[in-house]
Amino acid sequence: MSYKVIELVSNVEESLRETIEKRTNGVSSRLQKVLNAFAIEGLGPHHFNSLTGYAHGDIGRDLIDKVFAIVLGAEKSAVRMQFVSGTHAISAALFGVLRPGDHLLSLTGKPYDTLEEVIGLRGKGKGSLFDFGVTYSQISVIKNGNIDFQYLEDALKLPQKMVFIQRSCGYSSRPSLSIRIIKDICNFVHSKQPDCVCFVDNCYGEFVEEIEPNEVGADLIAGSLIKNPGGTIVPTGGYIAGKSDLVEMSCCRLTAPGIGMDGGTNFNLNRLILQGLFLAPQMVAESLIGAEIIAGVFKELGFDVKPLPGEFRSDVIQTVSLGSANALQVVCRSFQLSSPVSSYLNPVPSSMPGYESELIMSGGTFIDGSTSEFSADAPLRSPYNLYVQGGTHRAHVKIAIIQAVIALVNEGIVDLSKNKK
Repeated sequence: MSYKVIELVSNVEESLRETIEKRTNGVSSRLQKVLNAFAIEGLGPHHFNSLTGYAHGDIGRDLIDKVFAIVLGAEKSAVRMQFVSGTHAISAALFGVLRPGDHLLSLTGKPYDTLEEVIGLRGKGKGSLFDFGVTYSQISVIKNGNIDFQYLEDALKLPQKMVFIQRSCGYSSRPSLSIRIIKDICNFVHSKQPDCVCFVDNCYGEFVEEIEPNEVGADLIAGSLIKNPGGTIVPTGGYIAGKSDLVEMSCCRLTAPGIGMDGGTNFNLNRLILQGLFLAPQMVAESLIGAEIIAGVFKELGFDVKPLPGEFRSDVIQTVSLGSANALQVVCRSFQLSSPVSSYLNPVPSSMPGYESELIMSGGTFIDGSTSEFSADAPLRSPYNLYVQGGTHRAHVKIAIIQAVIALVNEGIVDLSKNKK
């Protein structure tokens, strides 16, 4: 059976040769953008150390901000170790820009679970946007992968302070948003309401396409350094990038009004931040190749997958509809067994801070919670979708998927002789 599974994975990889080659070739242009930013700002070894305390005038931190701004196509960026997650960076931007009486409109439907309590959709009295008098509504202007402009125009008949655009699919069934679609949304919003802030949750999307949302009209974006831009080696942190005044307002929420971007040490992690950014284009390409192989294997086994192998991708997430809680646990357990760290653990469904449903996660990663390494998670609710992301190199992904298929066969979930579940 092991031989048959290895043969299946090898055949899928061979069928994707053209797509894999395209992903590999795409690294050069993205890496060149990073190298250009380093050269423009004159990166040298003296930028690797951090100041302590207030860190006023920290030249390393300031260079990192400028480098990220260039790479992300923004007027300004703030890269801070004080951000504990992408959700924290997004939250700082929301609270930094929005004021009591303002309205926030999500254009991509229900936001990712961890933002629900930030907005005030769940939980009371914890200091959500709702608690501070910011109103919220949500629609989904994405229909069959395209924009419903009439629906969007109707929504913009009311004044909006900010529209929120989640690039990744999150735990929804819609496709992730391409840069082209983000551009069309931002252009349309600004044509109707020029002062409305277009804010993009950029998590999982960095370096997947040639350009970033700031370069096509987004006013503000945010993301995590333990996802794509950290190159799998940055131990924590996040970033905010966009128009100068909006970035400064966001940082005033992170630190304090009057301090803004001018304070905050990077704990002598400057070298890792910069080296992670240097590695990121390669690591993202490997993640995308791993996602293609996972999509191809599970499709061959008869499962629904999104995106399909060889299909356009705008983030590193691969969705597999496994159809049952048991299948989720079998695959997550197999992935954990193939992890470099904590392979002895058995993932079980449990509650997680910020999530509505119980979650099952496999992620034996060197950095806790790092989804730029190889990991998978799933909310325990129908249709029992598994969300796989990351991977430092495709060989690791192949090892994990081989073990997962063997386990599915042993559990009677997959009939390998017929190549279907």
